[in-house]
Amino acid sequence: MSSSYFSPEELSAHWSVPTKTLERWRCEGIGPRFFKIAGHVRYRRDDVAQYESASMRSSTTDRAAQVLA
Repeated sequence: MSSSYFSPEELSAHWSVPTKTLERWRCEGIGPRFFKIAGHVRYRRDDVAQYESASMRSSTTDRAAQVLA
């Protein structure tokens, strides 16, 4: 059974972006919602899927939908 959460390392691999990018995005309020428990960052898979859906575009001139935090 798979976890309902991504660790930053798992999301980094899933999106092929460095973990440092995810760290910077968290500081800047970019990316999917996340939470911390005992100092460990986790992303709910549902929040990641919602963020991915809101980021879909049909062309390079489209704007991504705003994801509400």
